[in-house]
Amino acid sequence: MQKTICKRVYDTDASTVVKKVCVGTFGDAAGYEETLYMTADGLYFVYTNGGEESPYTAEDIKRMSKANADKWLEAHA
Repeated sequence: MQKTICKRVYDTDASTVVKKVCVGTFGDAAGYEETLYMTADGLYFVYTNGGEESPYTAEDIKRMSKANADKWLEAHA
């Protein structure tokens, strides 16, 4: 998935997965995934996707500062 935010392109295919978290099982309407990525330029973003009853009912990308990426990693350790 690609998304342009503030004139920067965030691309899951061109970035490195730092950590992926899955909640629930495949097909679970409340299940979802969050994946933290780092771009070649050292920028961070989170890709989210989930079922109809999850917090992420559609695919999305949200940019993230290094400090927030560190907090996200701590929260998902």
